[in-house]
Amino acid sequence: MSVSLSTFGELICDSYRMAKPQKKLFLLDALALIYRAHFAFNKAPRISSRGVNTSAVFGFMNAMIEVLTKEKPTHIGVAFDSAKKTFRHEQFPMYKATRQSQPEDISVAMPYIKRIVEAMHIPILILEGYEADDIIGTIAKKAALADFEVYMMTPDKDYGQLVEEHVHIYKPAFMGKPAEKLGVKEVLERWQIERIEQVTDMLGLMGDSVDNIPGIPGIGEKTAQKLIADFGTVENLIANADQLKGKQKENVVNFAQQGLLSKQLATIHLDVPVEFDEDKLRHTEYDKPRLAALLDELEFRQMKTRLLGADYDEKPLPDAFKASSKSGQMNLFDSPGDASPAFLPFPNMSAVNPSGSGDLPFDFDGKPAPSTSPAKQERGEKSKRTPVKVPVASASEASPGAVTETITTDDRPGGEVTEEPAYLDVYPDYELDENQPERRKTILSVKHDYRLVDTPELRASLVHYLNLQESICFDSETTAIDPVEADLVGLSFAYRTGEAFYVPVPDDRAEAQAVIDQFKPVLENPAISKIGQNLKYDLLMLKKYGVEVQGKLFDTMIAHYLIEPEMRHNMDMMAMTYLNYSPVEIESLIGKKGKGQLTMRDVDIQKVVDYAAEDADITLQLKETFAPRLEKDNLHKLFDQVEMPLVRVLTDLELEGVTIDTNALAELSATLETDMRQVQLEIYTIAGEPFNIGSPKQLGEVLFEKLKLDKNAKKTKTGQYATGEEILSKLEVEHEIARKILDYRELIKLKNTYVDVLPTLISKRTGRIHTSFNQAVAATGRLSSVNPNLQNIPIRTPRGQEIRKAFVPRGPEFLIMSADYSQIELRIMAAFSGDKTMLDAFNNGVDIHTQTASKVFHVGLDEVTSDMRRKAKTINFGIIYGISSFGLSQRLKIPRKEAAQIIEEYFAGFPAVKDYIDQCIEKARGFGYAETILGRRRYLRDINSRNQTDRMFAERNAVNAPIQGSAADMLKIAMIRIHEFMLQERLKSKMILTVHDELVFDAHRDEIEFLSVRVDDIMKNAIPMAVRMETGIGVGENWLLAH
Repeated sequence: MSVSLSTFGELICDSYRMAKPQKKLFLLDALALIYRAHFAFNKAPRISSRGVNTSAVFGFMNAMIEVLTKEKPTHIGVAFDSAKKTFRHEQFPMYKATRQSQPEDISVAMPYIKRIVEAMHIPILILEGYEADDIIGTIAKKAALADFEVYMMTPDKDYGQLVEEHVHIYKPAFMGKPAEKLGVKEVLERWQIERIEQVTDMLGLMGDSVDNIPGIPGIGEKTAQKLIADFGTVENLIANADQLKGKQKENVVNFAQQGLLSKQLATIHLDVPVEFDEDKLRHTEYDKPRLAALLDELEFRQMKTRLLGADYDEKPLPDAFKASSKSGQMNLFDSPGDASPAFLPFPNMSAVNPSGSGDLPFDFDGKPAPSTSPAKQERGEKSKRTPVKVPVASASEASPGAVTETITTDDRPGGEVTEEPAYLDVYPDYELDENQPERRKTILSVKHDYRLVDTPELRASLVHYLNLQESICFDSETTAIDPVEADLVGLSFAYRTGEAFYVPVPDDRAEAQAVIDQFKPVLENPAISKIGQNLKYDLLMLKKYGVEVQGKLFDTMIAHYLIEPEMRHNMDMMAMTYLNYSPVEIESLIGKKGKGQLTMRDVDIQKVVDYAAEDADITLQLKETFAPRLEKDNLHKLFDQVEMPLVRVLTDLELEGVTIDTNALAELSATLETDMRQVQLEIYTIAGEPFNIGSPKQLGEVLFEKLKLDKNAKKTKTGQYATGEEILSKLEVEHEIARKILDYRELIKLKNTYVDVLPTLISKRTGRIHTSFNQAVAATGRLSSVNPNLQNIPIRTPRGQEIRKAFVPRGPEFLIMSADYSQIELRIMAAFSGDKTMLDAFNNGVDIHTQTASKVFHVGLDEVTSDMRRKAKTINFGIIYGISSFGLSQRLKIPRKEAAQIIEEYFAGFPAVKDYIDQCIEKARGFGYAETILGRRRYLRDINSRNQTDRMFAERNAVNAPIQGSAADMLKIAMIRIHEFMLQERLKSKMILTVHDELVFDAHRDEIEFLSVRVDDIMKNAIPMAVRMETGIGVGENWLLAH
């Protein structure tokens, strides 16, 4: 049989068509697509009614929907970069070092995108230590071998090195330009090269400014193309550098190793330890209820219709998750008719208010507290009776003559257009939303009236108008971040949107005091509410000038902290998120940090007017945004009656400061130095040689190659032995050198982080240390501190405890008094779970760890051994933090099976605790958050995640957040009431510190007995519960002796 050539060719084509893979896999480079979407919307961001910038989410979703709709992949996965450094950082520490920090809006968008991808049942591909392109490259190559047609969806040119017969680049559509599919032919044409593997040679020569890959100086794309055409590879070019001439030859010779390193950095690795499981990558049905809820939250109405259909009707929420109108409640601030909390900690509570609530300094009837301010007359009526000159600027008016369009870095004249927006069609023809996003506003595009008030007459006029208001917003401009060291530069005020006033304060202290005194009556008027951002700072500054700010407070930073505890709370970020407004940046006035940075006194006055007045104006607008949210989320009482009064308490604590014994620290430093040298010698003796203990490489070689402590020793990705604390802790039981190294590290940390640093934090003005307490950082509701970080002072070892010896009273007539809650979280667990055994133990003075050991090990209380009690103590505290059998086995150094048995016996002995834990998780899954006893929320956005690690972490928080947060609530109420009591009694004693569950006082010797009794009573009864609270109170010449 003969076959013509044309027929034979057709047969080959038919055979090829038959052999061509029918399975289509799309792998999406998430971060690249998210950045494109973000920058594409940069001039006209999409802002939801909640103030969230949804641009990046919207653009990413449109790009993904385009692929799902038009390309109809059978399999799909979305790859993300991990947050941790990669092997490339180990090869080249400056890798990506020049990149700017991730835009705030992208940080907000990322969790939403991950949740949407999970709800669409699309696998998230991520692995610590590797970038998305390495993961995509590895899976793409494996898939191609498994008869898949693979498309890598990305705008990143580096992916060209991966393209082959069945692996392609898919560039999404952009602004009407159709999507592009790039195969081998297109990539070779794009780079003007002969072979695909030469893409990495091109990248090695050119470098990459985005990733800070250096390349070889003086070689751009066209030069690289010529050199690769002549020499084929970077290696061959370097080997034949003598054929080059002039500066080019000099650069290739001098930067040869840099060129080779650049090629390595640009090479996508194909050996990532990720499994290719085509079943997991199969495109399946969505989790419609979850996806619908997310799209509703983001206000993507048309997108929801496209994905789920116009007739989609979400199933009603299960009864267990519905808000209850029953009188039983957990939130001490809930009033009848309000939405129920996420869980019910008092199962048997039937009264509207908790037992003993009448003793609390709060009302529970849901009625607004009676106002202490007299009814305000209308501004017009007062102005008729008292003619006052309206303030005008003595300097040029701050308002622009005409509103101008915002100029951003992307559209400034002559500015280089960045590559980010290319290839991503964020306005595809099938998804046009009638709610078009607004351009982000700035001071240049918004009508405003900001005035300079710099004469006695203008100040008097402003004071009069401020006195007519029910509430005013104010802000202080100063010379430093530290309020104790700073001086006032000016004050800004606002009481109407778009209008604000700036009052400069002279450098001369007497003149400055005279200006402040003019505003003192307004600031101290209790009938006028005061609004601000980070009010503690402003209150502290004004206290230094003799002003005690009075009136109801509204701090926008704290308000947002309650509304969205895990987001950032700086004013600029909140303005962009909720007002779609970009405020003037402080660096545009004073420059970047460093020797050349100015202070606000050095800045042109008109620029200060714009900046400072804008701060007050924007803060006022944020208050109007957040106040309804606090009401809606039932957080207003927590805000008004706990967090705002606490601002005043912390202001006084910070201003008081604490005295430090520098001699004691110097002695401790010398002792630590001696101990370090001694331990160092002991390590050298055991090792048989001196070496750099601080070098992981040298340490690993000594431990595992010379001493052979572990034949199965783990190595890091760089090939070095792992020598972290976890590794050494496992070895210390059997190997003395491991224990000595841990001791050595602790000594170094104590000396360098605390002992030698504390003296440098002493204020030159007061001679004391003034730590700064953070009220809006920890999502649990707990307070933290900086300069110094008191929470992290190591106290578990004798040397660490010695640091407390340096905290001393302010004079000979004072002593340090410490008041510390005893086992507060376990007691709250007993109250919330209602477990009878735990309640009886606490209320009858039985040691809870002994009681637990008795239950777990089935012995009498008098038969419990010290080892049993030790294990019981570990599990008691571990249960609160959701400890696993693996975690317990690690802590107790027992087999995992034995640990699992102990946990099983624990829950058998305390069944109510198990029920409480299950209920917390179930409720959190329904509501998406957990609540404390005062209604403080902790949002758990991964509680329904398909990722087991993320979900289990959220489940642990669902159990722990109500307990730890309620402990924080209790301490805050105690602080407020103790502060009030001390002011009322006009005590000489002062509350000076709070650390974890402990309060520290400078106690006058004549007041110690009275103070200790009252403090003990207030702390025990701060929030009445079904369990008895206990405190430990001690007194001594220093904090160590008092604790």
